[in-house]
Amino acid sequence: MDDSYKTSKEAFVSGATGSTIWHVNTICFVALASSSIALHAALCSRLAVFRSIPFFAEWLVLVIPLLLSMTVYADAPGALSALLLVPTAVLLLLPSGENGTPLPTNVDESGPGRVTSSDDRDNSLAFQSLLPPLAALSSYRAHMMLMTMLSILAVDFPIFPRALSKCETYGVSLMDIGVGSFVFSQGVVSAIPLLKDPFYVHKPLASKLVETLKKVAPVATLGIIRLVAVKGTDYPEHVTEYGIHWNFFLTLALLPLFEVITHRIIVRMPIAVLGLWIGVLHEFLLSFAGFKNFLLDTPRTNIISANKEGLISLLGYVSIHIMGLSIGMTVLPPKPSYFRKREAYITDGKKDKTNWDLTAPRQTTKIAAELSAYAIVWWVLLAFIRLRLDVSRRMANLPYILWTSAFNASFILGYCLLDMFFFPTRISRLKDPSDPTGKRFILECSGPESSSRAPRLLEAINKNGLVIFLVANVTTGLINLSVKTMYTSNGTALLILSGYALSICALAWLFRNRRLWKL
Repeated sequence: MDDSYKTSKEAFVSGATGSTIWHVNTICFVALASSSIALHAALCSRLAVFRSIPFFAEWLVLVIPLLLSMTVYADAPGALSALLLVPTAVLLLLPSGENGTPLPTNVDESGPGRVTSSDDRDNSLAFQSLLPPLAALSSYRAHMMLMTMLSILAVDFPIFPRALSKCETYGVSLMDIGVGSFVFSQGVVSAIPLLKDPFYVHKPLASKLVETLKKVAPVATLGIIRLVAVKGTDYPEHVTEYGIHWNFFLTLALLPLFEVITHRIIVRMPIAVLGLWIGVLHEFLLSFAGFKNFLLDTPRTNIISANKEGLISLLGYVSIHIMGLSIGMTVLPPKPSYFRKREAYITDGKKDKTNWDLTAPRQTTKIAAELSAYAIVWWVLLAFIRLRLDVSRRMANLPYILWTSAFNASFILGYCLLDMFFFPTRISRLKDPSDPTGKRFILECSGPESSSRAPRLLEAINKNGLVIFLVANVTTGLINLSVKTMYTSNGTALLILSGYALSICALAWLFRNRRLWKL
């Protein structure tokens, strides 16, 4: 790559001071207004012809609004949301489709209290291998992935406002929240093995570390490959993001290892409190142990100082990961208190009369209430902390941790509320005649069964998320090596970005029934 263009490109993506939290929120609100599950759900629940939407139509409804929100409508995202909400409001005037086929669900009529012996306990805990998917969470994670994949290429074009690119040291921006959201999302799904296997947190630390190391080794390998590729092609770098050699893949690979170390603590302490205390410790090290001065002022003279951003921010990302884990423990099981009560039953022998079946219907109202509480507390704490400290993704400091946590809890709540509104479920008092035990009732859905799932395109992206993200990164690099993006007109940029988005989504759609890489 031409040295002068490389220097200009590095300057083009550097020095940003960011936007406002309100601006970032309104841009991301387009995701809620455009699909999961507002416009998309309205189409599916009100019009029978849209209950099986073809790929291109889903791409137009789910992806193009996201691209427009960070480019053409970046300065007026509220107007775009309003445009998308108008057809949604019109569709809501139509009657909702009815589904005449109730779905069987495991609901024990004997209610909470069937755990009376060690054999009964083993039988009840055998249900843990089943964990029903949560459509709202699938939509949230896929939209987060889409926003990330779109922005990593869009930032290289002038059509993408500089206020939305990663801030140099302090500030808030769309790309800053994207990084934290990726980590938070990883923390949310990290709850799955802990819920499926009730004794996983009690396994020996060494064996869990070895097992986790095997799982994250491919991600770490990707980080090394990226390092070699960037250095080998003389690709433009923004060194103050993570350092000279560090990159985001290495951070992602290390976080599950740190989580495993905390397992003995989370059985005795609320997970969100642990995450917050880790954030407080990180802020103490930044402010009073010299970490901030080291990051901002120390020249890059050795391997440590060369990668000071990646190393120093790591503890902050551990905090975000644990905060995400706390939300995963809230939204994934049948009720928010599931994990805490089950651990009390296992470790302390408390006779808590609870049904441990993970396939039991989720108590969506309680889940929404707890999500609201988390979001409100974290927003209030953020407002208080920002009186003295500025948000810094580069340091992953306490304000950044609280902003990321409050933002993601709020948007997961938004997806859950939309799902509850468009596809409410209720349990009838009719017993399932196919169940010989006579203890299973009928779960009734108010809409079509297929509609209560996440949009198929979003499910496809979730199924192979890591592979899709890797392909997006490679494609971004190839486009930047082939096109001088910094000098591209807005019209050409939109065509390139649309083609890029269509290709990435087509790949996900092509392999929607097959997992390409299972970690």
